[in-house]
Amino acid sequence: MSFTKFYRPQNVIPKIIRTAQNTIFNLSWINSVYLKVLVPVTLLVLWEVACREGFLKPLILPAPTAIAKAFVVQIESGDLFRDIGISLLRIIQGYAIGAFFGLTIGILIGIFKRIDQATSVVLSFLRPIPIFAWLPVIILWLGIDEITKVIIIALGCFWPILLNVIAGIKNVDKKYLEVARILEKNRYQTLIKVVFPSALPSIFTGLRIGIGMAWMCVVAAEMIAATSGIGFLISYSREMLQPDVMFVGVFSIGIVGLIIDRIFKLLEQHFIKWNANMKRQ
Repeated sequence: MSFTKFYRPQNVIPKIIRTAQNTIFNLSWINSVYLKVLVPVTLLVLWEVACREGFLKPLILPAPTAIAKAFVVQIESGDLFRDIGISLLRIIQGYAIGAFFGLTIGILIGIFKRIDQATSVVLSFLRPIPIFAWLPVIILWLGIDEITKVIIIALGCFWPILLNVIAGIKNVDKKYLEVARILEKNRYQTLIKVVFPSALPSIFTGLRIGIGMAWMCVVAAEMIAATSGIGFLISYSREMLQPDVMFVGVFSIGIVGLIIDRIFKLLEQHFIKWNANMKRQ
């Protein structure tokens, strides 16, 4: 028998294709953790190559290696940690105020229909006004002291927390309320055992969005009315034509924000273990 009789192309080629699909072109072997790392690493490599080949100008977009060197310089000098610490202190103060009022007012509006009706027009009027429109007004009233930055941060994180708290309380499943009524639970027990636990996912969503808004507000405030902080670092390095230092400040916000978001996720997983959606994340 000839060689081609045993190894006919019409039989061999489909086997080769199936083998390639199950090995080379099958991406199921890539772990989700590796996949999360693969995309940013690929982007960094392409970015570095584009800078080295001259496609990107250093004054517009410096190479990742140049930014990494600036990171090291800023860390060794202590300036980066000092600016991040100052911004974090402002965020903690403003976020605490904004979260307190957002949770308190949101709970009152969500529970009491009369308060909802009384505040609906005022909230609908104030909510569309962006926080950056309030910035010059607050500076005019209070100057450029620390209280100005704290109030701007508080206003920025107040709205997402407030709206999510209201939505979480109002959107409680009616079936849960019917069960509580059948079990003859009083109003207080219904709130503690049914309404608040059901609203927790929405409340945590508002808290996470609020902390992101707090970062946006503190950077905006520090760019305009501050001589320290991560926003001031970004603005000052832009004026001094130091794009590598400017990107150090920008990426530092992303790194710290990612850490804070992970902390909120851990807290959410701890307090809402019963939520089936948490298991999918």
